[in-house]
Amino acid sequence: MAFAHTSILCDEVVNGLAIMSNGIYVDATLGGGGHAFAICKRLATGRLIGIDQDEAAVEAATKRLQDFADKVTIIRSNYCEIRKVLHQIGIQKVDGILLDLGVSSYQIDTATRGFSYLIDAPLDMRMDQRQSQTASEIVNEYSEGELYRIIRDYGEDKFAKNIAKHIVLERRKSSIETTDMLNEVIKRAIPMKFQKNSGHPSKRTYQAIRIELNQELEVLKQSLDEMIELLNPGRRICIITFHSLEDRIVKNAFRRNENPCTCPSHFPVCVCGKHSKGKVITRKPILPTKEEMRENSRSKSAKLRIFERV
Repeated sequence: MAFAHTSILCDEVVNGLAIMSNGIYVDATLGGGGHAFAICKRLATGRLIGIDQDEAAVEAATKRLQDFADKVTIIRSNYCEIRKVLHQIGIQKVDGILLDLGVSSYQIDTATRGFSYLIDAPLDMRMDQRQSQTASEIVNEYSEGELYRIIRDYGEDKFAKNIAKHIVLERRKSSIETTDMLNEVIKRAIPMKFQKNSGHPSKRTYQAIRIELNQELEVLKQSLDEMIELLNPGRRICIITFHSLEDRIVKNAFRRNENPCTCPSHFPVCVCGKHSKGKVITRKPILPTKEEMRENSRSKSAKLRIFERV
C-alpha cells in the first residue's frame, strides 16, 4: 500500500510558521511529506529537515520531496532526538518546528500495522518497527492493574476496570493475538446500551495501548521545552493534536514557557529568576474548517496551537 495521508490544517500550519524563504524548518513528524511539501514551496535558499521514525514514511516523503532534494534532509529518528539530529548536521537553531501528532492514514489503513480496530490484523501498533515490544505483549503480559491504569488514563474509558478484567480472563484461555480477538473481548466488557451511542467500543482501548506502547505522551512532555529552546527569536513552533491528553500537554507547556515565574502572587517583583521564553499565539486552538472536516473526516478532532520564541 502506498503511503497516503491527507495533511490536516496545511494552510494554517504554513501561515502559522510565518515562513521565511531563507529559513531553516523542521517537520519533526514527517509522515508522507504533505506539510513538508507545502513548506518547501515557500523556500528559496532555505532548508527543511524531516524527521520520522517510520521507515515507510521516510521512503514516501523522500519520493514526494524529490523535486526539493537540494533543500531537504530526511532522517529516520524520533522527534525526541531533535537536538541530537540537528547537531549531527551542524544546525544549532531553527526558524520553525512542526509536530503533527496524528497517526497517519497509511498506518491506520495498513492491516499488518495493527493500528485499526476495523481491520483484522496482528496486534502490533509500533510506530517504529525497529522496536521489539508490540501491542500484543501489552495485552497479554501487563497485569490487570497495569491494563486498568493505561485504559483509564490514556483511553479515558469509564469501563476501563471491566475491560482490563475481561482481557485477563480471556488470555487465561488463550493469548489474544489479533485485533478481532481483542475487539470481541472489549465488546463483552461494555454494556450494549453504551455501545450504541458511543462509537466503536474499542476506540479508547486501542488509543490507550498505542500511547503506552509508543510512549507518546512521555516523549511529547520531554520534547516541548527543548524544541522551544531550539527556535531563533521571533520564530515559531506549530503543533497539531488529536485528543485531549495531547492538547492539554501542549497547552500547559506553552503557558509555562510564556509565564514560567514561580513566585507567590503576593510578591511585588519576581525573584525566581525564570524569564519568559515567548508568547502563545493561539489563545484558543485553530480548528479545521467545516469544508476540511467534510472532505477529511479524520481532521474533525484536530487542534493547532502555535508558540513564538522571544
